[in-house]
Amino acid sequence: MAYLREAPYISRHLRIDEKKTIERFVDYLQDLSERFATSGVLIGLSGGIDSSVLSTLAVHAMGKDSVHLEYLYDQHSANDLRHHARLMAEWLGIELQERSIEPAMREAAVYAPFGMMVTSFSGLLNRFLHQTYRFVFRETPFISSLRLGSAEASKGDLSQPGFRMIIRQPETGLNVRHQYRRQVLEEKAHERNWLLLGAANRTEWLVGWFVKDGIDDLPIQPLIGLYKTQVRQIAAFLEIPAEVQHQASSPDMMRGFTDEFTLGLSYSRIDLILDYLDGGLTKEMLLNTGIRNKEIRLVQEMNRLSHWKRGPAHTHLPVDGGLDGGLRL
Repeated sequence: MAYLREAPYISRHLRIDEKKTIERFVDYLQDLSERFATSGVLIGLSGGIDSSVLSTLAVHAMGKDSVHLEYLYDQHSANDLRHHARLMAEWLGIELQERSIEPAMREAAVYAPFGMMVTSFSGLLNRFLHQTYRFVFRETPFISSLRLGSAEASKGDLSQPGFRMIIRQPETGLNVRHQYRRQVLEEKAHERNWLLLGAANRTEWLVGWFVKDGIDDLPIQPLIGLYKTQVRQIAAFLEIPAEVQHQASSPDMMRGFTDEFTLGLSYSRIDLILDYLDGGLTKEMLLNTGIRNKEIRLVQEMNRLSHWKRGPAHTHLPVDGGLDGGLRL
């Protein structure tokens, strides 16, 4: 638990019992394997913390011979994430299958639009464009993309050059890549009689930080009941390599972007606000943590505008880190 003391990214309000949580994951994954009569599970290992934790839990539940890991990359994929995927596979003792989706994306002309070419140059440029958009439109590009999907964006918004270049084109490119990754893994899982597992967490699900019908929108998402900071807590308990634990979460979408930069708020604050919205914290308790009303409104807006992304498939939480999940300390 020394790591948790050194990096207090999770509030004491959200802490969960690690041993009990892992036991429930193991039971759930073993039950899945028996119920679907599969010969193993397939996980898209991105190199991020969520897929790393899921892969480790799958090994605990089924043994490494039944866990298959695949890393799908293209020209926009970060070298750090590729390194972390290889590091995790080596740490788990599993051979990592690597495959480029770039030829298929070139054929689909994903990289051709001007906005996609611009965002491939520099992380500093991308962050500047992002901040400029926030200043001009008074909201984050992510909020605008959710607004577009929820049909709240006006035709005037859609005609803005900034909207098209900074949001529409890169978002379309991201969506196509994530949806194609899902297609590739689904086909492989079907061919091998493996169960495909997704690594989305509760925070991503509730704020819409995933691609509809993409790799993080799979039918089976074992981590869907845990907040991001709870996933990090489990990663520390499992002693996942520190290099993977300490990395900033990234959508691997555009150079220079992290999840928290794009969302406009840290995961530790988002998780507390989501727990408050779920009835786990009172308003007074939340404000006493230093969270401001405008931050609450931002998370409420993300949750409201992303409703169109969420279907009924994940109403049942296999392992629940919420107030009534029986895991809170």
